[in-house]
Amino acid sequence: MSGPSRVLLVDDDVAVRDALAQTLDLAGLRATTAGSFVAAKDHITRDFAGVILSDIRMPGRDGFHLLNYARDVDDELPVVLLTGEGDIPMAVSAIEQGAFDFLEKPCAPGDLVSVLSRALEARRSVLQARAERARAETGDPASRMIFGCSDLAGALRARVRKLAQTDEAILVHGPPGSGASKVAEVIHLCSARAHAAFEKRAAAGLDRAALRDAMQVAAHGALFLDEIGDLPADSQIALTEFLDAGHFARVMAGSTIALDEARLNSELHYRLQGASVRIPSIAERPEDIPILFRRYAEQACEQAGLKLPEITPDHMASLMAQDWPGNARSLMSAAMRFVLGMADDASDPGGLGLAEQMARVERSLLIAALSRQQGRASQAAKALKLPRKTFYDKLAKYGIRPEDFRD
Repeated sequence: MSGPSRVLLVDDDVAVRDALAQTLDLAGLRATTAGSFVAAKDHITRDFAGVILSDIRMPGRDGFHLLNYARDVDDELPVVLLTGEGDIPMAVSAIEQGAFDFLEKPCAPGDLVSVLSRALEARRSVLQARAERARAETGDPASRMIFGCSDLAGALRARVRKLAQTDEAILVHGPPGSGASKVAEVIHLCSARAHAAFEKRAAAGLDRAALRDAMQVAAHGALFLDEIGDLPADSQIALTEFLDAGHFARVMAGSTIALDEARLNSELHYRLQGASVRIPSIAERPEDIPILFRRYAEQACEQAGLKLPEITPDHMASLMAQDWPGNARSLMSAAMRFVLGMADDASDPGGLGLAEQMARVERSLLIAALSRQQGRASQAAKALKLPRKTFYDKLAKYGIRPEDFRD
C-alpha cells in the first residue's frame, strides 16, 4: 500500500540513532535523523508526510516537549516515543499526553517496524482525507460529492463531467447501495441545467399521467427515474415519446440490475444505452474505504452535533477487510453507528485476528487491481508497486487467477 514512508528519528545518542536508522532503511523506510528537539523542530510541519520516532530522555528539551510541540503543530501527526526498559510510569504518561505508541529500549526490529507501519498507515489515512477535503471544498460538484482517491473514483468523476456537457437521456447503473440517484444529481449539478429542479421518482407503478406530471415539475431541469426496469410498459412508450419530442426536462434513469429488452421496450433500451455511467462497487476500490468512512463519519457527527471519535488503524483495517455488499449505503450506516458508539460487526469481523484481517485486505486489493487491469497481471503488479514474482506468489497464496478477470 503506497503512502508516507518517512520517519523523523530523534535521539541524542549517535550510536543508537545510527542503528535505528539502519533498521528503518532495511525495512524500506526513509529516516530523517536529528540529535535534538532543536534540530528536529523545522521538520515538524502540518503537511509532514511521515511520523516521528523520538527518545524521551534527551538533554535540554526532551521527548515530551517534542510530543507537545508536534501536537500543537498537528494533533494528528503520530509520535512514537522510546522509553527506558521497565519505565512503565513514563510510558503511561506518554500515552496520556497523546503519543501514538511507545517502545522500550532496546526494542526488537520487528516490533519497531510493526508500530511504525501502523503509525504510517494512520498518517496516510489522515493526509488522504485532508487532500480529499481540500479538493472537495475547492472543486466542482463532482469533486465535492463523489469521494475517493482511487483510479476508479477519478474515472467516475471524469465520466460525470463529460455526461454533464450533453443533454441526452442517461442511464446510471451500479450495484445496490452504490448511490445511483446521487451520481445522477451530481451530473445535473455539473450541467447547464443546475439552476433548475432535480426531481426523483420511483419508476415502479408510475403511470402515464404521473410521468407527465413529473416531467412538468422537472421542467428545464432533470427527472431521475429509479429502477427504470420497473416502469410500466405503457409508461415506457410515453417516456420514449417524450424523449423523441425533445421534452424540456432531461431524463436520467437508474438501475441496480442489468437491463435488456425483456424489461424495457427496444426503443427506450436503445436510447438509454447511448449515454451511461457505471458506479463501481466498494469491493472494486477498497483503497477508498478510509476516505469514504471518515467522510461519512464527519457528516454523521455534523448531523448529530457530536465530536468525531478516534478512528484507529485497527478499526480501519477491519473495515477494509469487509466485502460491503451494501456498498456506500452500508458503509454510511456503519459510520453512523460508529459515531453513536453502537456495536458494529466491522470492529470485530468474525473474531479474526489482525493478521487474518490484513490478509483479507490484501486479497481485496489484489482483486481490485486485477479487475481494473482486466486481468493483466503485469500491469496490476506495477499498479501495486510489487515485483512480479511477489505479486504472483500472493495470487497463488489466495487462489486468485488473473484469467478470471479478463473479458
